[in-house]
Amino acid sequence: MRIGITCYPTYGGSGIVATELGLELANRGHEIHFITYDSPIRLDPGHPQILYHEVEVPTYPLFHFPPYTLALASRMAEVAERYALDLLHVHYAIPHSISAMLARDMLAPRRRLPFVTTLHGTDITFVGAEPSYFPITKLGIERSDGVTSVSEYLSRRTIEVFGVSQEIRVIRNFVNCEIYRPARKGKRESPFIPDGKKALMHLSNFRPVKRVQDCIRILAEVLKAVPAHLLMVGDGPERGPAEQLARALGVERHVSFLGKQNHVERLIPLADVMLLPSQLESFGLAVLEGMACGVPAVATNVGGLTELVSHGVDGYLEPVGDIAAQSARVIELLTNEELHERVAAAARYTAISRFCTSLVIPLYEEYYRQVCGA
Repeated sequence: MRIGITCYPTYGGSGIVATELGLELANRGHEIHFITYDSPIRLDPGHPQILYHEVEVPTYPLFHFPPYTLALASRMAEVAERYALDLLHVHYAIPHSISAMLARDMLAPRRRLPFVTTLHGTDITFVGAEPSYFPITKLGIERSDGVTSVSEYLSRRTIEVFGVSQEIRVIRNFVNCEIYRPARKGKRESPFIPDGKKALMHLSNFRPVKRVQDCIRILAEVLKAVPAHLLMVGDGPERGPAEQLARALGVERHVSFLGKQNHVERLIPLADVMLLPSQLESFGLAVLEGMACGVPAVATNVGGLTELVSHGVDGYLEPVGDIAAQSARVIELLTNEELHERVAAAARYTAISRFCTSLVIPLYEEYYRQVCGA
């Protein structure tokens, strides 16, 4: 198939999932066209089955705000017609579903161009629920030829918030279990972890919903019981406050802020525990990537995380903001080697048996065929 993919080409989970999906589809013989304002992160530009089409937004004095949604729609229609795309797959409802709807309407007199919208979380829980965006988000969902969500939680939440009646197909996020895999024994040396200490890791876009500062508070408690170092991977508005808190708590020398990283599959196996103390998660991609690497997570019992992690089996889920409970779980994993090995092995098994690309990508292919044949 020839598939156009549009996403936010940043370090957020939706853009990463969209890019990885395109790469996996290309590896299975499909022709993939990324249509975005910048080249997506983790994209392999040298893949023969992948083409990238930049969306340029013209500047004009009349436009106080650049009309990106309209420019994107025009580019979608242009690429779809020139390359005979079978469908568009847009990630994040606003504004991508609206642009896809306009592109479909532009081509309607000559050909059919269906589009699938994948809901990732904040496009529903935060952006879509904003009163000024509510009607347009609802329209984009209802006018999509197909809608998927990354968790049962998000599917239910979308129906509750927007009252949509059409099917929302749940296709959960995935991980390439060959790329994301545990470190070999004795191969964990890293300049990021001084003196061979136990390593904690947090990976996100450092938005307020991630509760990044809770990672610093957890570290401060863990250090009372066991030598440890925290790797903070990513960047965003909460990085500065987190750095300030580390200094205030006197743990700054036990934290490394690594910023945005292109190859997290090389970093995650360095960790002993993954931290995700989020206020809300529609799925928890960083946790899944950690599980595939045999790194158990201590996360919060919210949203889609409860569909990913089995508490006490392949990781731990504790209440939001409960630093004491989360810290206790981390200390338990770091000080009980037998427990850590058991939970780490279970985490890897969960990733392999439920979320590997070989299991999930065919679900998208089947859905594409269904939408195109409707």
